[in-house]
Amino acid sequence: MALPPSTIQRKLKHTRTISIDAYARDDGLWDIDARINDVKTRDFALASGVRASGVPIHDLSLRLTVDQAMTIHQVEAVSDAVPYQDYCNVITPDYKKLVGLNLMRQFRSNVKERVGGNLGCTHLTELAQILPTAVLQAFAGEILDTRDGAGDTNAAADATNEMPFQLNRCHALRLNAPAVLKFYPRWAQAAQIGS
Repeated sequence: MALPPSTIQRKLKHTRTISIDAYARDDGLWDIDARINDVKTRDFALASGVRASGVPIHDLSLRLTVDQAMTIHQVEAVSDAVPYQDYCNVITPDYKKLVGLNLMRQFRSNVKERVGGNLGCTHLTELAQILPTAVLQAFAGEILDTRDGAGDTNAAADATNEMPFQLNRCHALRLNAPAVLKFYPRWAQAAQIGS
């Protein structure tokens, strides 16, 4: 379902686009390519000069190369469009400080510590912080087991007795939720369903 139409006349002024693509590499690692782009619908005056309508104010990219355990092995950052050329873009090499971090172990706080505030670029840091859930989605069904376990045709997966990773990570899939009872009955905490 889309957002309802506005009941008030309005005019588009700014568009921020974020895209994230995940690539499985031949060497067993994954490249997570993220990009953030900001565009105004009018000429925009910056201290560094006027940016014409439709020309990006920000066009920034970040690539994390991760293993299947979600540990970062390599980082590349690129600033193709920035408000202050030769000032904003000089920070991109500092994003290599993210190498060694794990996306599932205090990643967001570690990012803030290493490249937050004036230690980095606000937009690249913000982009980095949304990557854990994007990687979870990329790994779902590929690396991470999303099967139910009850009635699964994969007997080996069924025998592992490991709960699917997505359970108990959001309100709809909490172990005492009706959705878990319906779609993952093996893992439901039946005594508390609906509470």
